[in-house]
Amino acid sequence: MNSYQDQNAWHSSLEDYPLPERALAWKDIMSRLGLPVNDVSLADNFQGSVSFHESPLGMEFAMVSASAHQISGKYLEQSDAIWLVVIIRGKAQLLSEAGFEDLHPGDIAYGPCRAEATLRLHESFQMLHIRIPRLTLSSRVLSPSSMKIGSLRVKSGLAYVFSGLLCATAKTLDDLTSADLRPVELAVTELLISCLGEEKAAFGLGGIAGARASHLHSICQAVETMLSEPDLNLKSVASDHGVSTRYLQKLFTAAGTTFSHYLRNRRLERSKADLISPLHNQLSISEICFRWGFNGSAHFSRVFRNKYGVSPREYKKLHSEQGRCG
Repeated sequence: MNSYQDQNAWHSSLEDYPLPERALAWKDIMSRLGLPVNDVSLADNFQGSVSFHESPLGMEFAMVSASAHQISGKYLEQSDAIWLVVIIRGKAQLLSEAGFEDLHPGDIAYGPCRAEATLRLHESFQMLHIRIPRLTLSSRVLSPSSMKIGSLRVKSGLAYVFSGLLCATAKTLDDLTSADLRPVELAVTELLISCLGEEKAAFGLGGIAGARASHLHSICQAVETMLSEPDLNLKSVASDHGVSTRYLQKLFTAAGTTFSHYLRNRRLERSKADLISPLHNQLSISEICFRWGFNGSAHFSRVFRNKYGVSPREYKKLHSEQGRCG
C-alpha cells in the first residue's frame, strides 16, 4: 500500500500482493470504501487499484479500477450518507426496483448507504465512487435513508453537466489536494440536489408529498442565490414565491427544520467554506461574515461557535496549521 503525502488520501493496488492473496486483499480494500465484494475470480490474474481522497467536509472520492466482478450487499456500519458512482470505462448493470439497468461510460448511479445494492461489472472497468455524508447535504434534501437506488442518464441537460464534472474529477483526482476538492464538493452537492430535485423517485415520493418536496427544493435553490442579502427573511421569500408564511414554514417543518434554522445553517456552511478556501485568503473574518448576510461579527462568531465548537478565527487557524503540516 502506498500513501500520499496528503493525510486525507491513500492509494492501494493488488500489484503489491501475490495472486493467491488478491481476493481477500481486494475485499479488504473495498470494505474501506463501504463497498461489499463477495466472489472474486482469480482465474484471469485479477487486477485492482483504488485512489482515495477525502474533502475538507468529509466527502469521499475514490477512483476504482479493476477486473470484472460484482459489488453486492450492504454495510450497516456506515453513517447516513448517499453514494454516487459514475462509470468512466467499461459497462455495468445496476439492480434497481425496475430490475437490472445497463450503465455506460458517463452514466451515474446513486443510492443510500446502508441499503442493499448490486452493481455488476462484466468487464475491466474504471469508476469514480463518491460518498456524501448526510451533514454535507444539510437540510436541503430529505434523509438519504428515504432514497431509492436509481440512475441518471447523461445524454443531455443538467445530468450531462453533472457527469462531465464527475468524469473530469476522476481523471484528475490524483493531482487534487484536499483544498482543491473544496470547490469540487460544493459543485457536486449543488448538481446532485438539482438533478435529484427532478427525480422524485430518488426519494420514493409522489403525489402531494412529491409536489411539496419539489416546491421546497425550488425555494431552497432561490434562497441559495440570496444568502448574501442581510434582509432575507421568511416573509420576503414567501412573497417572492406567492405563498403564505404559514405554508412556507410548514414546508420546512415537514423537512425537519425551520426557515430561520435552515437559513442560518446555509450561511454558516458558506462562511465555513470561505474561511479555509485558498481563493478567499485575502478576506478578513468580518468580510466573510458580511459576505454571507450576517449583520455583525459578534453575532457571527457566537452562532459559529455554537454550531462548530470553535470560533471562526480558531477554525481558520486550525486548518491553516493542518495545511502547513500536510
